[in-house]
Amino acid sequence: MGGQVLRLQDVAVRRDGSVLLRGIDWSVREDERWVVIGPNGAGKTTLLQVAASLLYPSEGSVEILGERLGQTDVFDLRPRIGLASTALAERIPPEEKVIDLVLTASYAILGRWTEEYDSHDVTRAVELIDQLGCAHLIRRRFGTLSEGERKRVQIARALMPDPELLLLDEPAAGLDVAGREDFVRRLGTLARDPKSPTMVLVTHHVEEIPSGFTHVLLLRHGSVVAQGEIESVMTAENLSSAFGVPLTLDRGGEGRWYARPA
Repeated sequence: MGGQVLRLQDVAVRRDGSVLLRGIDWSVREDERWVVIGPNGAGKTTLLQVAASLLYPSEGSVEILGERLGQTDVFDLRPRIGLASTALAERIPPEEKVIDLVLTASYAILGRWTEEYDSHDVTRAVELIDQLGCAHLIRRRFGTLSEGERKRVQIARALMPDPELLLLDEPAAGLDVAGREDFVRRLGTLARDPKSPTMVLVTHHVEEIPSGFTHVLLLRHGSVVAQGEIESVMTAENLSSAFGVPLTLDRGGEGRWYARPA
């Protein structure tokens, strides 16, 4: 069993009079792949922002990669965390070339200026872009890419600093069925690679959970409904409690999950 990567104890987040998270106790170890699932408004993105050191809790304690939030320099911590999210994508200059978008992750910046990169950085960027099936896009500008291509390039960027923790906020959102299936398959390959960092993926569709993910955290109204190993926690009863409607849950031969109204 690997070392502890994330530890949240009795975490609450309040903003503008609203309680976004309450009483969250959650631990993630380095050899685990977690999916955080729940309906819109459950607190999934807020939880991921806390895990990324972008949001401080109103109550409770948070340890990320052995560092306690509030007692460490987050600017030293954040390069150890890879993050792909819609909010980040919206800040990417549309004219930025794919190779430069991935390279600039080494400096945790968006938009290439005059910084220099050595051959090791360039080689790593090219290998990651190729690993995500985007080698043919390497000189294309971000603004010309399809939604699926943008998602894959963002994962390559998130992996560029060789993070110890990879956080993915609804990475398949906005994709058509073909694009989603291709993307989820690639994430599954990444999840099964023992050299990959610890992964936490947020979604509200069980169909978007790649094979290879080991644990699940179910959220509703900012509170934990259930958490633990995916094989035992991912049940129709727990999923119905999280979404507030009766659901049936099926599993395909390839290990993927499918939910339908009961």
